[in-house]
Amino acid sequence: MNMRSAITILFVFFTGIFAQAQYTVHKVINLGYVYQNQSFGEVGGKLMFLKNDDVIYRLGASALMGSTNSQFAIMPKLQADVLLNFQKDVDFYHSYYFIMGAEATNKYVAPKIGVTLFGLLDLTGGYAFPVADAKLNGKELKGVNVNFTLNIPIVAIYDMFK
Repeated sequence: MNMRSAITILFVFFTGIFAQAQYTVHKVINLGYVYQNQSFGEVGGKLMFLKNDDVIYRLGASALMGSTNSQFAIMPKLQADVLLNFQKDVDFYHSYYFIMGAEATNKYVAPKIGVTLFGLLDLTGGYAFPVADAKLNGKELKGVNVNFTLNIPIVAIYDMFK
């Protein structure tokens, strides 16, 4: 089974789980920076699924854009995250969440952990494992993975232009 089929199956599986539960869904635009043996800019979108504010699930798709070996390159990226904060009845403590997740491109797969502030500003790190012997413009993308992401809720953008 190739990587694309595996990611599609996982996406359909998780979408089916969330469709049956009574979760609130929020749409988010994300902009960020990714270091993966190379610097990339990131633009994309995420869906946040939450039932209460202790555990939040996020699914996202984005494009990584950057220059590798003096050639511009764009890679698609899929990601899934779980945000955790189990402080009860105190909203101030829900200003931060711990993140566990994974991201996958057509060149690498990277499990990651990190922290987010209000669900708006993420800082995560992990380790990327190459898919087969895939290279981007001759450069292998493996090793330490660092992500810095700004998540902008669509509702905030809509309210800004009212």
